[in-house]
Amino acid sequence: MTDTQASIRLEVVRRGTTRCLRVSTPLYPRALDAFEGSRHTEGGITVLEGPLTSLNAAAARRCAPWLRPRPLGLVTSFGVGDRLGLATPGHVRAFRNHGAGLVPVFAQQSAREMARLQRSAQAVMDDATFGAIEGQWGQGYGADADHLKTTGDIDAGVGAGFTSFTLDPGDYVRPVTADTAVKAADIPWPALEDSEDALAARYRGLTIDAAGTVVRMDAERAMRAAYKYGNAVAHGLGLYRRLQATATYPVEVEVAVDETEQPTTLEEHIYLATEMRRLGMTWVGLALRHVGSFQKGIEYVGDLDQLLASVRQHAAIAAHLGPYKLSLHSASDKFALYRPILQATQGMLHVKTSGTSYLEALRVACECAPDLFREICEVSQSAYQKARSSYHVSAEQQRFRDAATVADTDLAELLEDPATRQMLHVGYGELIAPRRSRTNGRPLLADLRAVLLQAPERYAAVLDAHIGRHLQELRSTR
Repeated sequence: MTDTQASIRLEVVRRGTTRCLRVSTPLYPRALDAFEGSRHTEGGITVLEGPLTSLNAAAARRCAPWLRPRPLGLVTSFGVGDRLGLATPGHVRAFRNHGAGLVPVFAQQSAREMARLQRSAQAVMDDATFGAIEGQWGQGYGADADHLKTTGDIDAGVGAGFTSFTLDPGDYVRPVTADTAVKAADIPWPALEDSEDALAARYRGLTIDAAGTVVRMDAERAMRAAYKYGNAVAHGLGLYRRLQATATYPVEVEVAVDETEQPTTLEEHIYLATEMRRLGMTWVGLALRHVGSFQKGIEYVGDLDQLLASVRQHAAIAAHLGPYKLSLHSASDKFALYRPILQATQGMLHVKTSGTSYLEALRVACECAPDLFREICEVSQSAYQKARSSYHVSAEQQRFRDAATVADTDLAELLEDPATRQMLHVGYGELIAPRRSRTNGRPLLADLRAVLLQAPERYAAVLDAHIGRHLQELRSTR
């Protein structure tokens, strides 16, 4: 940090419900030339106040090294999504109070969510920047462009300055059963820069000790894994090479195949890691499809002992073929998992949460704008059947309670109901459209943001409590 940088103070201040950036310096007024806004002096200090624009966010990142996201490597890390662009101050508070030893990812959003919210990668990055300033974080953090499926997604993340890129080739994973007849013609050999003979030679006699379970590979097992994951490896390789060709700054990669129907077997994990490495890919995290069910907004569904035994085996493979972290997606509110999975992975773990911070925003709406919350429930419920097709949820519509019949004082109880949580978690996409039936005609999400801007302390407090509970569970074994 230069003397100039050290002498500049960055703040996000509020004028009613309006937020602005305040930049002040006693010694280097020319340093403020990079920012846009109006200037004045206060007792020998030059002060600039300006809007929360992308230009000012970029200037702030240049000015303060701690605002520049960085690759995180193999440390235990925790990602927090922010659909509304207002959660980072609360996330900062939670990490400050409960997250010692855990590295945060403040800028994190999937390409799917950005599309549904009509939000750009740059907006996600800039909102995290201003939120980190408002919370006065002062330390390093990561920025994850999540579940990227296309080269356009890669380009948007690079353009915005993300440092972690989660490549998602899950659409190219093929189901395979014991009855599936796998033929050499089913494998995309040219795209994998491979051949049947070379594949057989690589895996012949290969054995790996996976936490006491010896996994034995051979040509047949490798062929079946290639049938299921070969196209996914090829697509992921294309995304990876696009990232390497376009990023001019340090980045890291995670690969995600978690949003698929069938669990990833130990043999398939070995195939994935072996082939990606052979093709020149490096990564810090791998999100597998685990046994059981990781549904949005609720606890893990399945046999916990079976899951933990499987995770220990996969962690042993990751240690042998990497090392790299196992990444746990859809991990919001999986409180029973955090302690044992942290132990099972020996801290080589990345946890991602997203929609749970949005649900806490709705908690504030229950308290401060109950009629708005009821409208959000109504629209989200009507959108649920369509929205659920791209999310892992199980709630059925007949289980949803009608918020219109619930008293104001009891609305928050709906957020504890698993079915309602899932409905609200995935039905958010329809809230961005203007509503002709409303008096002001505005989108419901715009009014929700307005409520949060009127109650910033309350939103930060509920996030501190809720995200803090996640972090406390992870830290309990450290």
